[in-house]
Amino acid sequence: MRYLPQTKNAREAMLAAVGSASVDDLYVDVPKGAFIDGLADLPLHQGELSVERTLSAYAGQNHAAPDGPFFLGAGVYYHHIPASVDYVIQRSEFLTAYTPYQPEIAQGTLQAIFEYQTFVSRLTGQDVANASMYDGSTACAEGALMAMRVTKRSKVVIGTALHPHYRSVLESYVGNLEGASVSDEAADGGTACVIVQSPDFFGRPHAYEGWRKVCDEAGALLIVVVTEVVSLGLLPVPGMADIVCGEGQSIGMPMSFGGPHLGFFACKEKYLRQMPGRLCGMTEDADGSRGFVLTLSTREQHIRRDKATSNICTNQGLCALAFTVHMSLLGEDGFKGLARLNHEAACRLADALGAVSGVEIENDAFFNEFVVRLPKPAAQVVEDLATCGIIGGYALEGNRLLVCATEMTRDEDIADLAQTLREIL
Repeated sequence: MRYLPQTKNAREAMLAAVGSASVDDLYVDVPKGAFIDGLADLPLHQGELSVERTLSAYAGQNHAAPDGPFFLGAGVYYHHIPASVDYVIQRSEFLTAYTPYQPEIAQGTLQAIFEYQTFVSRLTGQDVANASMYDGSTACAEGALMAMRVTKRSKVVIGTALHPHYRSVLESYVGNLEGASVSDEAADGGTACVIVQSPDFFGRPHAYEGWRKVCDEAGALLIVVVTEVVSLGLLPVPGMADIVCGEGQSIGMPMSFGGPHLGFFACKEKYLRQMPGRLCGMTEDADGSRGFVLTLSTREQHIRRDKATSNICTNQGLCALAFTVHMSLLGEDGFKGLARLNHEAACRLADALGAVSGVEIENDAFFNEFVVRLPKPAAQVVEDLATCGIIGGYALEGNRLLVCATEMTRDEDIADLAQTLREIL
């Protein structure tokens, strides 16, 4: 009871207030298999020094991307981050600021948001972008909800291989709405949107013209999802889409064992009023000086609750700032150069793996990741590679392995992977 401030009487009073006989009643919707049978297998309490040593020992068991050859992608990517990015975002003006409710004293934060929006608009070929979102998967789900509001329809069609985590989040959002559905069926008169990921989950880029025609014929919106934002430096800009959303982690943010990350969201200007989140605009004050304001705020405290389109995180301010700083350092030419480095590394990886007996490259085209077929189950190969200090990729079903290369992938890393595969296959 040392760290549980509520007394037995207090807990009983709270349960009585919500009409439950016991705490267990609050978890009836949790699958039985998710419960731990008995107490968790944790050590008893220790002093602070002992706890620090124990946790450090646990952390020491991690094998991070810089610790050896690393070929894992699948939605989160290993990229170089200039030291100046962390220096800028850790300045007290940015690090301690929460959210710009008072624009007159948050001009620096608002300007950074405005510049972030400008970067995203130019990258995606869209008219407007919001001030960022929680992550790519929730941005995708918010795009589908926005399309349903615009079209007054409830069917969501997935056109290409969407990241399974994105699909899971999408189904969680849409599946709880009456009459709504997520499917791989053909678009029809009841379709609100068609979602196209490019490059898709297997690394294959897709043209948008055919999907644009499908959406126009069905009266649906075209949503393009991008999980690897660096690909926009080399592949065609998805300007013909109605909504473009995805994950911006590759620019300015480390993988961090899963987050925090950054969702971006952009759309055509005619859909601006249905866009979730917030939008910063540039204006002039009474003296004619440039100033920044929140042009669009869709939280419940700003507008009528039934009209609100805010999501679980209206914006990821610090992560968006990191993205903005990194993009400012790269510039347009640097961003395109980064994309070329990624593709060139992936081509070298494909050449090396294709020369390994029993390994077959599945993709005809790719950006920085692709699928290979192995003569053995991919999950076992990944485990065998890990014992050799190599993070070999993302195991798909059967003998298929998704591998990735970025500017961080060295030629010696590729050689190590190819040689080790020859030995274990």
